[in-house]
Amino acid sequence: MPSHASVARVTVAAAPGSFRMTVDDIAPDKSISHRAAMFALLSDRPSRVHNFLLGEDTLNTLHIVEQLGAMVERDGGDVTITPPESLQEPDDVLDCGNAGTGMRLFCGLLSGIEGSFVLTGDRYLRGRPMNRVVKPLRSIGARIDGRQDGNLAPLHIRGGAMKAFVYDSPIDSAQVKSALILAALRGDGVSRYHESLLSRDHTERMLRGMGADVRTAEDGWIEITPMDTPLAPLDLIVPADPSSGFFFAVAAAIIPGSEVTIQNVSLNATRIEAYCILEKMGARIDYREKESRYEPIGDIHITYNGKLQAIDVSENIAWLIDELPALSIAMAVAEGRSTVRNAAELRVKESDRIASVLQGLEKSGIVTEEFDDGYAITGGKLQPATVESFGDHRIAMSFSIAGLVCGMAVEDTACVDTSFPNFYALLRQITKVDE
Repeated sequence: MPSHASVARVTVAAAPGSFRMTVDDIAPDKSISHRAAMFALLSDRPSRVHNFLLGEDTLNTLHIVEQLGAMVERDGGDVTITPPESLQEPDDVLDCGNAGTGMRLFCGLLSGIEGSFVLTGDRYLRGRPMNRVVKPLRSIGARIDGRQDGNLAPLHIRGGAMKAFVYDSPIDSAQVKSALILAALRGDGVSRYHESLLSRDHTERMLRGMGADVRTAEDGWIEITPMDTPLAPLDLIVPADPSSGFFFAVAAAIIPGSEVTIQNVSLNATRIEAYCILEKMGARIDYREKESRYEPIGDIHITYNGKLQAIDVSENIAWLIDELPALSIAMAVAEGRSTVRNAAELRVKESDRIASVLQGLEKSGIVTEEFDDGYAITGGKLQPATVESFGDHRIAMSFSIAGLVCGMAVEDTACVDTSFPNFYALLRQITKVDE
C-alpha cells in the first residue's frame, strides 16, 4: 500500500486578492469511508459505497478488509465490498498506515472474531497511545498485546468471545465509542456505553441504517444488542468531509472579500461545530440541507464578513477536535485573545497538536500560551515562516492556509495524501503553491 514516508516541502504564496470558489470535489469524509469499509464485513451481502475517499489511510483500511477475506471491486470512488462467509485469519500483518481511526476501530471489530491479527502502522501511528481502547476492550474479554503492555503498536489481537458490559467512558471519543460498540455486537448479552458529551455519531447512525439494534437514550447511554444475524448491506454515498472543507472555510473568513461554497458535505450536528465557532467569530455562514438518509447532506456557504473576533472555546470539544488546528489560524488573525480548554485529546492525535500548533504560530510571530488541556492565542499579524508539520496532515494544511495571509513554507507535507489528496490542487485556485 502507499506510504507517506517520503518527506515533501510546500511553499504557499500570500493570496494576491479576494477569491470566490464553489468546491464540489472536497475530499470525501474520511471517518465515514473508514467505517463503510469495515461495517461491510458485518453483512452477508455486497455493500456499495459511492464517493469513497481514495486517500492513503482509507485505502489501507480497504486493503485490510481484503486481507480479512472480502472481495473489493473499485471503479474510481465507487466501491463494492462482498464479505466472505466468515472472516479469515490473515497471513500477514494489517497495516493501518497513519490512521488512528483505522487501528482503534479494528481493535474493537477484531477482538470479537476468532483468529490472530497483528495491527501496525507508520512510524507516527506506532507512537500513538492505544490504551484508551485496549484497556476497556481487555476488561470485556479482549486479548490484546503490544509494546508498553499494549499501549503502542504493533498490536497483537487474539480474537474470541466478548462479554456484555456497562462502561461509562472517562473520555468523549468517537473512536473509543465505536471500538466498544463493534465489540458489543459480538458480546454475550446487551451492553451499555455512556459518554458525558455525545461524540461524533457516525457509527450509531450507520449501524442503525444496517439494521443493528443500537439505541441512544436521552440520558446519553447507548444500548447495544448483539447481532444474531448478519446486518443489511450498505448502499451509501459518502458526503464531503466537513473537516476537510473547513480549511477553505477559514480561508474565506480571513481573506477580505472572499467566499466559498462547499457542496454535498455532511451537515451532521456533531461535525459542523467548528463552522458554528467560526460564525460566532464573525464569519457569515449559511447551511442548505439537500437530503438525509444515513447522514444529513447539503452545502455550506462561507463569506468574509470583516475582521474576526477572539473567542473562548471550552464546550463540545469532541465535535471539533479535528478542526482546532485550522481554527487556530483564524484565532491568530482575530482581534483579541482566544482560548481553547478541555482539549487534552489534541495531545494524542497524529502529533501533539497543542505543541505543533503553538510552535508553528510562534515561528510566525504570534503570541501564544500553552496549557495542559489547550492554549491561548493573541491575534496579531502572521509573519512568513518555515514550519514543521510533524507528519500531521491537519497541521500541514492549517499552516498552508496561514500562508494565504503572509506566505509560508511547510515541511513534511506528504502526509496530506492520507486524507485530502487534492488539497493543494484546490489551493492553487487561490494562490501560487510550489511543491
